[in-house]
Amino acid sequence: MKLFTKEMKIGLSGVVAIALLFVGINFLKGVNLFEAQQTFVVKFKDAKGLAKSSSVYADGFAVGIVSDIAYDYVNPGNVLVKIQVDDNMRIPRGSSAEVVEGILGGCTMNLLLVNNPRERLAPGDTIYGNDGSGLMDKASAMLPQVEQVVGKVDSLLTALNRVASDPNLPRILANAEAMTRQLDETTARLNRLMATDVPQMAATFNQAGQNIVQFTDQLNALDLAGTLARVDTTVANLNAATAQLTSPDNTLGLLLTDTALYHRLNNTVGSANNLLLDLQAHPRKYINLAIFGGKAK
Repeated sequence: MKLFTKEMKIGLSGVVAIALLFVGINFLKGVNLFEAQQTFVVKFKDAKGLAKSSSVYADGFAVGIVSDIAYDYVNPGNVLVKIQVDDNMRIPRGSSAEVVEGILGGCTMNLLLVNNPRERLAPGDTIYGNDGSGLMDKASAMLPQVEQVVGKVDSLLTALNRVASDPNLPRILANAEAMTRQLDETTARLNRLMATDVPQMAATFNQAGQNIVQFTDQLNALDLAGTLARVDTTVANLNAATAQLTSPDNTLGLLLTDTALYHRLNNTVGSANNLLLDLQAHPRKYINLAIFGGKAK
């Protein structure tokens, strides 16, 4: 008698296939049937499209999956999410959870662990979720700012297009090129000036400074006190001579100060002038000459 009949082999193969299918499906979901799991319930106000088999993360590391999601019909307004995490996962009491929306769709859950080394949640306890904003919510909040930036960029592009289409732009660029060329020439001249003329000017200034120092030294070497004393003596002599000239006690002083003498001299000069004029007009009156022995009439 055969130990396994054909029908028994077919049935056993079916059971093994179903078991492998079950294990494979759970493996694809992220459920490890061969490791111990802890189950917790997370209560959210809004699940934001969280689905079964979504990953559960703690500090960026996958520690479990979402095993079930149900609406709380007893307390409307809440969604109950059952999660399974690794048996070694320790969740401190007071921790919370949040749902994060991906940019390309799909949601994940993050466990926000607190620092509480003394107390931890027991399997089956409830974790309260908060309404943390995901990437899409942050992107939605940024949309007004993005629209403003886009508007400014559009205005900037319009202004650039207007400038680029200006017929005067080539002439402006040509003028700018000419100014740049002139500036280069001016810079070259300035460099030559700094290399040649400025050192010569500096040497000239240094020589002039040395001459001034020598002249100052010569002035310091002069007997300024004696010179000033001699100048004072000369001025005193001039004052004395001037006083003698203006004094009526001498002849020169009388000539300078006596008005009567001045008038007499003036009358004498006038008489001499009249005599000279009369002599020129009537020379025979004053000169009587006999020419060739004759008598003067």
